[in-house]
Amino acid sequence: MIKTDSIARRILGWKLNRWDRWYDYERGMFIHDADFQPEQNLNHAMLIVDRLEEMGYTYTVNGVSRVCFNEICATGETLAKAITNAAYSIIEHHSASDTTKMWQRMC
Repeated sequence: MIKTDSIARRILGWKLNRWDRWYDYERGMFIHDADFQPEQNLNHAMLIVDRLEEMGYTYTVNGVSRVCFNEICATGETLAKAITNAAYSIIEHHSASDTTKMWQRMC
């Protein structure tokens, strides 16, 4: 759930409304966590792909279990898991660079 929550918030821009649902301001609707399972549902994972492409990432698939967004790649047992893992890798990558920038400003 940590991956899904991070992706919903940081990539899709959804806000946590309650412990079991997010709010999508763009569409003005609530999304329950049971209705967004990108690791199990390829259609849900493709929402992530669409958003990342809007952000300027290039999506490439290498086989059925390896996905790349620009230079960040990940694998998974299924295509949906690979997309989710790659999206989460983007979040981790940017979180590390944000932390570095924070320390540079503090020192």
